[in-house]
Amino acid sequence: MPLLSDMKKQRDYLVCIDSDGCLLDNMELKHKECFCPAVINVWDLQAVSRYAREVWEFVNLYSRTRGTNRFPALVRALELTYARPEVQARGIRQWDIAALKKWSDETDNFSESALAAFIEAQNGQAAEDLQNALRWSREVNANVRHIVRNIGPFPGVREAIDALHQYADVVVVSSTPQEALIRELDHCGILNCFDAVAGQESGTKTICIRTAMSKGYAPDHVLKVGDAPGDHQAAMNNGCLFYPIIPGMEDESWRKLREEAAAQFVAGTYGGEPMAKRLELFYTVLSDEPAW
Repeated sequence: MPLLSDMKKQRDYLVCIDSDGCLLDNMELKHKECFCPAVINVWDLQAVSRYAREVWEFVNLYSRTRGTNRFPALVRALELTYARPEVQARGIRQWDIAALKKWSDETDNFSESALAAFIEAQNGQAAEDLQNALRWSREVNANVRHIVRNIGPFPGVREAIDALHQYADVVVVSSTPQEALIRELDHCGILNCFDAVAGQESGTKTICIRTAMSKGYAPDHVLKVGDAPGDHQAAMNNGCLFYPIIPGMEDESWRKLREEAAAQFVAGTYGGEPMAKRLELFYTVLSDEPAW
């Protein structure tokens, strides 16, 4: 499976699709059973686990930060957890996460390997929160390898990709680590449906879309398909179109992509009212503020 940098343009149109929670019905499993338990374990949140879990699920599943890369999501989740009165009342240790926040704000590569290299470059002087974040990320990956299996694509994914492939090169652009991404796509039998696959090591989604577009696609011939506001932002950063897979309405979203939006995309009409209506529904579903 080629990287984006090695991909050859074959068609006039390009479709970039996210993986977790978009192609694959694995978002709830990963966050509830893999990410969150590692947060509670590594960051010593056992005494406030119910509050930490509520925060993690809000940040990563039910709010407008859904789909954020794991490290910025970790920063936001820890900040929100520490700010809760229930957590403060229990007097748990609150880690200083200033170094992690600074790295997250400044890096253009949110991969685990990039964080490991950053820590190594400090010759044993890296802040404790950076080392903790790396340990947490590795525990998440171990949990994913141990737990995430028997996962398939959402109903309608294969049919939609077949329809898109008639006139578009189709690639995966994801913040999932490349190894896990390829393993999961291969396991459910759809890896060979794509012309290239880009995981988190290839850069941000904005960078990956830009790399793919550099093969010679016009911006209005490029469609980003995703289930998170970050996917929409990456599309806007590159001046291309966006089709949301709406959380809780995934089956219907894929059916409408196949039956309606794909033809509108090729006809040049999707970028007007059809996209505006989908975006309105998308942002209605995702919350701005936590319920607590």
